[in-house]
Amino acid sequence: MKPIIKVENLSKHYRIGGKQESYSTLRESIVNAARVPLNALRGRRKNGNNLFWALKELNFEIMPGEVVGIIGRNGAGKSTLLKVLSRITQPTEGRVELYGRVGSLLEVGTGFHPELTGRENIYLNGAILGMRHDEITKKFDEIVDFAEVEGFLDTPVKRYSSGMYTRLAFSVAAHLESEILIVDEVLAVGDQEFQKKCFGKMDQVSKGEGRTVLLVSHNLTAVKNFCKSSILLESGRLMCQDKTSDVLKIYTSRNDNPTKHFVLDEVLRTRGAKNILVNEVFFDSDDYYPNSPLELKIKLKKNNPDSKIKNINLAVFIFDNLANVIYQLSTLFDENLEVEFSEASEYVFKIKSLNLNPGFYSVGIWLQGSGLEQDYVENVVSFEVRAGNIYNSVNPNIVSLVQKEFDFHYDKI
Repeated sequence: MKPIIKVENLSKHYRIGGKQESYSTLRESIVNAARVPLNALRGRRKNGNNLFWALKELNFEIMPGEVVGIIGRNGAGKSTLLKVLSRITQPTEGRVELYGRVGSLLEVGTGFHPELTGRENIYLNGAILGMRHDEITKKFDEIVDFAEVEGFLDTPVKRYSSGMYTRLAFSVAAHLESEILIVDEVLAVGDQEFQKKCFGKMDQVSKGEGRTVLLVSHNLTAVKNFCKSSILLESGRLMCQDKTSDVLKIYTSRNDNPTKHFVLDEVLRTRGAKNILVNEVFFDSDDYYPNSPLELKIKLKKNNPDSKIKNINLAVFIFDNLANVIYQLSTLFDENLEVEFSEASEYVFKIKSLNLNPGFYSVGIWLQGSGLEQDYVENVVSFEVRAGNIYNSVNPNIVSLVQKEFDFHYDKI
C-alpha cells in the first residue's frame, strides 16, 4: 500500500534575531547590490551563527487510515512539523509528499476571519481546505450541531470565546471531506466534555471513513488510548516511530533518570532582554506521588558580557496537561528577599508537598534582572504524578499553599 504522507530529509530552520526586510527604493537596491560582493562572506558567517534548526533530517511514512500521535517536549519541533505538513510554511530542506486534501486545526482562529460571522467562516474555512460550495452546504447542519453554536451563527467570530472558536474550527475540519486531519494541542482550550466528543469524532473518521489523523498532545493518556502508533521528536529530530506503547516507554524512560540535567543552549528564546539566560536545570526525578516533595535547581549564564545585572527574580510555573498553571513559585512573593546574580550559583526551589492529583505536568521558568524580563522558557521538563495516597491532595487556596510551602535559597558552588 502506498503511504499517504511521505517525509524525506525534512529540515526547517529559523533565523534568530534576524532583521525584518523593508521595502526599498531603486537607488537603495542598486547600492545594496554593489555591496553584495564585499559583504557576502561576512554576512554568511554572521547569519550562520543565528540559525535555529526547528526540524533536522526527518524521515518517516504514514499509511492511509492510521491514527498517529506526535509527542515530545515543548520546543521539540511538533508544531513546526504540523505547519510544514499543512503547507503553512515551507521546509528549508527535504520534501513532503501528501496524497490527499489536508484539514488542519493548529491554532485557535486559524483559517477564520474575525469580522465574518460563524456561518460565513464555515464556508471560508471549507474553501481554504479545498471544498466546493455544495460540499460545504451538504455538511453544514452537521457542522453546526457538533459545534453547538447555532445561536451564534450570525455573530462575528471576533466576539466568540476561545472555546467557541475551537468547537467551530474543529467541527469544520472534522466534517469536511479531507483525507488527512491534523490536530494540534489546541483542543486543550475546550472543556473535558467537548474533548471527549472530539476524540470520539476522530475515532469515527479514522475507523469509519478511513481518514488519516495526526494528533499532537501533551496528554499522554489520550495519545495512548487513541493512537495506535506514535512519533517521538526531540530537539527537532526523529527519535523513534513505533507502536504508541513502545514510544511512550522510550519517552518516559528518557525523563526518568535519577537526576534530570538539562542544558538549554538549543532552546528558542522568544521573550525577554536576554542579557542573562536560564542555562541549566537540575530536576529531582524520583517517583512522585500526590504528596511527594519536589526540588528544582537552576543555573544562569550571562549572555551579554557588557550587561550589569544588579539583582534578579526567578519564578517557576507548574502546568497541568491542559496548560493550566497549578503552581507559581516566585522570589517576588517575599518583598524583603534580594537575590544576587552569579553564574557560580545554584538557585534552588523546593516544594514540601506537591498536593497534585495523578497525571502529567510540565515546568516553565521566568527570569527577571535589573527590573526587566530577561528570559522565559516553557516546558523545561515534564514529570508524572502517580496514583497513591490522594487524601488532602487538593488545596483550593493555591496562593496560600504556595506561600507556605515554597522554600527558596541559592548556594554558592
